[in-house]
Order: sequence, then C-alpha cells, then structure tokens
Amino acid sequence: MQTVTMEVKNEDVADAIRTLLGRILALDEIDAVMVPGRLPGSRSVMPLLIHDPDQLDNSDPLSPAFALNAAKQVCRLTRTATPKRVAAVLRPCEIRAFIELVKLKQGLREQVIIIGSDCPGAYPNKIFDALTREGDDSGADHGYVKRPSVDESSLSKACRACEHPMPTGADLAVCLWGVDTGREVMVDAQTDSGREILDRLGLKATPLPDQRAAAVETVVAERTRFRDSMFAETAAATDSLEKLDHYFAHCVNCYNCRTACPVCYCRQCVFETNLFDHDPLQYLSWTRRKGMIKMPTDTIFYHLTRLAHMSTACVGCGQCSNACPNDIDVMSLFRTVAHRTQAAFDYQAGRDVAERPPLSEFREHEFADTAGLHWRKEA
Repeated sequence: MQTVTMEVKNEDVADAIRTLLGRILALDEIDAVMVPGRLPGSRSVMPLLIHDPDQLDNSDPLSPAFALNAAKQVCRLTRTATPKRVAAVLRPCEIRAFIELVKLKQGLREQVIIIGSDCPGAYPNKIFDALTREGDDSGADHGYVKRPSVDESSLSKACRACEHPMPTGADLAVCLWGVDTGREVMVDAQTDSGREILDRLGLKATPLPDQRAAAVETVVAERTRFRDSMFAETAAATDSLEKLDHYFAHCVNCYNCRTACPVCYCRQCVFETNLFDHDPLQYLSWTRRKGMIKMPTDTIFYHLTRLAHMSTACVGCGQCSNACPNDIDVMSLFRTVAHRTQAAFDYQAGRDVAERPPLSEFREHEFADTAGLHWRKEA
C-alpha cells in the first residue's frame, strides 16, 4: 500500500506515536481515539477513550501492560453505526480477536480505524504491578525504546509463544523491527482507509528498510520455537483424563477465564443457568459411587465445553491465564488445542475478515476421508 516515516525525538517512540494519534484525532471524521494509558493517580494502564487531544499525554501506546484484551471494548464502540468513526490502538492479538467478533456480528469493521504495531510482548498483570510498585515505571524504563532492560523470561507466556506479533488486518501498522527507532518509526498503510489517512496527513513516503524482513523472521522463529516446546509440554501434561484433572486441580469455577476471553461472546453461558444447580442427592449419589468427589464439580466439563465452543476462534492472547486467581496455565492448553483445531480446518483466527469461521457454512467435500466419502471424489 504505502509507508511513511515519522521522526522520533529523544529516542521516545511512544511520543512519536502520540503525535500521530493527535493528527488522526484532528481529522473531521474521527470522534475519539482508544489507546492504552494511565488512569489519573494510578499505576494501572487501561484502554482510554480520548476525545480531547490534550488528554493524549496520559496515553502509553507501547506500554508492556496488558490488563485486558480490548477487542470487546472496540465492539462496544462499533456495535451500531455512528456519524463518525473512532480510531483504536490495538495489539496484534486484539486485532485478530476483533476480526473474529466482527464475523460473529458483534462489531462493525467500517466504524473503526485500527492502528497496530509490532508487539515485543507484555508482562502478566501481577509482574507488571510488582514492577510499578518498585518504582519501575513501565512507560520509561520498560518501554519499547529501551528494550534490553526488559527481562524476556518475565514476559507473558502467551507473548513468548506468539508467532504472529506483527499487526495484520490493521489500517495503519507502526513498524519497529528492523527500523532505527532511535530516530524514526515507519507507518505502513494496510488498507485503503489507512492509505487515505496517510495521504491527508501529508507524511513522507518511504520504503520499508531491507533489514526489516530478516528482523521479523528472527523474532517469529524464536517465538515459534518457544511455542512448539510449550505445545509438547502441555500435551504431555494433559494426555489423559487423570492428568487433565490434575492440571485443573486448583480451578474454583470462578469463570474468570471465560469473562476475560475476548472471543467468548455469548450473552448467557450455559454454566450460569440452573442446569448445573444439582440437587443435593445428586452430589451424594456421586460420592457414594466414587467414594470422593471434588467440590465444586463440573470443572473439567466446563473447560472442555469452552474448548469445544471457541477453540476455532482462539487468538492466543493469554488473558485466560492472566485472569486466573490460582495461576492455572489455561492459555497453554487452549492454545495447544486451538492450534490443532484451526489447522484441521485450514483456518487461522483473525486472519481475514472475509474468511468464514469453521462450521458456519456447509462444504460438501470437507473431511471427505473422515466421513467415509472419499469414494465420491474418486467417482
């Protein structure tokens, strides 16, 4: 499409992005910008919806905090058509989650200008909170400009296993890898809407540097190695019902993982109905038959139901693990299963808004061998 250069002053990449956001916010058709930022008087970094350009000083677009996947929040802003659009700064996994929700009629893609960037990763909530409590300001010492100061082993496991850390499906993509971010960042238009915005801003067109492809390849290769190791370890730890029961032994049925999941969108979950309000005699019958049961019950059934329901839409953001009060590695299991499920359908969640989700349409020759219909193709 088109790539432009933005000057970086004092090695402050985040400030350059804030300048870009200010110029976009000044466009007549943009009503507000949603961007991560610090709440007044707080260390917390949350999505902020900003209309006043002066409030952009509170934004922290490259903060390594990831309190929630903001895809659902974008859906709240785009559920119905409005006279003007909003712009939203999203991580690659948030973009993919929003694309999945658009397919499920939860938001309108045309109502938002999506701004993404290369994503070196984020800390789990507890680690980020500990760093800020120690006076280690993530917006400065742990920003993307001074990346070597970040302890990679402390980053979210989901981020270390993410093989899609570059924004796809964005209107504008901020390119960091392979770019001399000490003096500039590059903004790549990925859609016609993005190109039109860059044209109106009058920014200098520049080709992406030759070294970018190699830099991206290195990051993806490292993350893929970590991902594959995680898949192997998780598969070995959950390859029987007994092991799976042990894996979720500390689950208290709080359903935080479901609430935090950006692609769990049902208005009412079956686990919130009276279907699982068992009669006391049922519990006693189970314990008489087995000798002992874990309370609360239905833990494994809950997780298996979620896997069956949304593994084709999982984007691997890791918010399920981030939200777990007992630090269960929910993400690793869901990503392991989702990777296999999506591969079976030759599908990648959030890859393309025009790509229909698995099981949402009839395909006559799909899984012909499995269904015993291979003879039809031969005939």
